[in-house]
Amino acid sequence: MDLRKNSILVICAIVLTAILAAWPARAADARPDTRPVLGLIDVRSNFSDGAYDVETLVRMAKERGFTVVVINDHDRVAMEYGLPPLRNVIKKREERGSINRWGASSYLHAIREVEKKYPEMIVIPGTETAPFYHWTGSPVTGDLTAWNHERRVLTVGLESPEDYQTLPVLHNGSTTRWMNLAVPGILAFLAALVVAGFMIRWKGFYRIAGIVIVILSLAFIANSDPLRSSPFNPYSGDQGIAPWQMLIDDVRGKGGLTFWNHVETQSGVRDMGPIKVHTSPHPEVLDESTGYTGFAVLYGDTITIAEPGGLWDRVLSDYCRGYREFPAWGIATAHYHKEGEAGEQLGNFQTGFFVEKLSRKDVLEALRTGKTYAYRGLYPKYARLDEFSVSSKEGDKRAVSGEQVVLKGNPVIRIRISGDAPPEANVRVRLIRSGVLVKVFEGALPLEITHEDEYFKPGERAFYRLDMQEHGTLVSNPIFVDYRMNLDVKQATGG
Repeated sequence: MDLRKNSILVICAIVLTAILAAWPARAADARPDTRPVLGLIDVRSNFSDGAYDVETLVRMAKERGFTVVVINDHDRVAMEYGLPPLRNVIKKREERGSINRWGASSYLHAIREVEKKYPEMIVIPGTETAPFYHWTGSPVTGDLTAWNHERRVLTVGLESPEDYQTLPVLHNGSTTRWMNLAVPGILAFLAALVVAGFMIRWKGFYRIAGIVIVILSLAFIANSDPLRSSPFNPYSGDQGIAPWQMLIDDVRGKGGLTFWNHVETQSGVRDMGPIKVHTSPHPEVLDESTGYTGFAVLYGDTITIAEPGGLWDRVLSDYCRGYREFPAWGIATAHYHKEGEAGEQLGNFQTGFFVEKLSRKDVLEALRTGKTYAYRGLYPKYARLDEFSVSSKEGDKRAVSGEQVVLKGNPVIRIRISGDAPPEANVRVRLIRSGVLVKVFEGALPLEITHEDEYFKPGERAFYRLDMQEHGTLVSNPIFVDYRMNLDVKQATGG
């Protein structure tokens, strides 16, 4: 009996030892085998210039196989031009439908109600915002031009009406936030009001003069715009990146995310009624601004900044060197208003979200941390990035898009792309390391790639990303690799 009992104990000890020995390897790679959740970003409803209400958009997205919809209606669409010296009093204003015109409370309520009706869908509120523009020219000479009005930023995830009402955007309602800027300019007029109050008590010329002074003082106090929504104005010329940086910082302080939209736009220079608008391609904003979450790496125009060694790679390299606090993540933006407009359909521009569970919180975290990819195609044709990872040879260390892995040897890159391309059609996948094109892979979908990169530079921080062409365009977000000195080599060399 004792022998049998001892044998059982020995067997149990062996099994337990084996489990404990294997556990660290599994724990290091204990990541659910998730597939991306497909979503649409930059979709407009009839709260601004879209053709459909929020429910119709969500229903259309659901019918087409999407689970996440980010609504990016305009927060405020208004322009003003005033005549000096009372530009804020004697002015013409043009305004179109927007979130803050119809009410941010109504906008958020509509989204919450749709989420209740479609609990399997994630519907996230957002905006497209144009925080600043400036005027040159004159309506008299026929060359009145609004500059940089189409330098647009998408905001995502703001949850309260006040978040929208207090955005530092020109003409965005009234706030006391910037009143301190107006006070120095109105002190003289307040003093004039006091003097005029005594003059009105007198008779004849002094009373008339007092009344005139009161009217002028009140006009100039109103012209100082003490309840302005932005510290900037459109009459003081180009203000550089400052108005957009203020918006980015404001949204980040409110817990939201910001993405630069269509920075290489080709449609920003045109006549718009009696005025001209002029917004040149502006990819340099990715380098000039800080703290933003990412940018539209795929949208309706030709994009060059995502080419190997381009501006995106330079921004990511600056992050690796410690020159920037945050990397820049890429997303696809639909700029969707109406089915068939400009030849586009709902579903042509897709963003994939790698999440462990389906919730608004997890989707927003995926956006914030770069666990996404961007795809541009022709719906219903598609390609999907099922896996993009960098790991050690042993497989005990692994990172996916948006993450960092510390390695002491050559990295192994794994790629898996599926889709509905015809069997005879090949796709081209480019693997990019820190701005350098490493290798081009070709094959039919579904395509699986395992590649060991013979690259190891101790002390360096690098990144890998990929893109796919030929069956639409697919762009991944980067994976960062921190190369550490191999301990065995270090000890052998006396390091």
